[in-house]
Formats: sequence, C-alpha cells, structure tokens
Amino acid sequence: MDYSLAAVKMLCSQLRDAKPTSSQNATALGGVLFQRAWFQGVLVSVSGGGDDRMILDDGTGLVELGLSSEFALRQWKSGMYVMVVGVYHIRTGEIPLLKVHKMVELSGSPDREAMWYLEVMDAYRLFYEPLIQEFS
Repeated sequence: MDYSLAAVKMLCSQLRDAKPTSSQNATALGGVLFQRAWFQGVLVSVSGGGDDRMILDDGTGLVELGLSSEFALRQWKSGMYVMVVGVYHIRTGEIPLLKVHKMVELSGSPDREAMWYLEVMDAYRLFYEPLIQEFS
C-alpha cells in the first residue's frame, strides 16, 4: 500500500465515478488517485456469529465493510454512526467494498452527520474539484 496517497474523504455516491488504474492498485476519481477511502455513516446491517461484513449507509448510498479480526470482535450494532477508513475495491454488480483498517464509533458526537457533509464538501472544493474537472 502506498501511504503517500491520502485517504480521500468521500460520499458513497461518488464511488460510481471511480475507475480502476493500472498503477499501484489504485483507483482514480477524475484526477484524484487513491487507494484508501474515508466514509462516515450509519451501520444498517451488522451480521453476528463471527461474520466480518457490515453495510454502511451515508445517506447517498451503501458500501460494504470488510472487517479485520481486530474490528470484527468489537460490539458493532445497527444504528451506530461510525467513521471508517480502508482500501476501496471496485466490484461489478455488487455494492462497493471497503476493507477496513480504521473504524471508530462517533454516535455520541453532536451534529456529526451535518459536519461530515461539510467536511467532504470543503475537501472536494479545495483539493479534488480542480483535479476532477481537469480530467473530465
């Protein structure tokens, strides 16, 4: 993994425009090259019994979370608001998959969802929009 590529703050709906690249097992969103994506949203499906898969809804779409054993052992529940960072995998015919390497519950933080949308918009305008427009 190339840690010089920042985790891109994004919404699930933006993944529709992401394309695979030939270099570094990375993904491109316009001119933005990334391997890791950063999402926040509500857990809408949490499987029990040792299953390491969950579904996150950020209000714009869904992403499947593949959890390592470190995170799978924690007590995640449907309805929790979480932040996740992980490696994005493009899949055809299925919802996108994020192999999680960081996951934090933020349910207790007031205004968390509204602030997240503002953070994503701010990052998009400052960093991503010029690159995306250049390659569109």
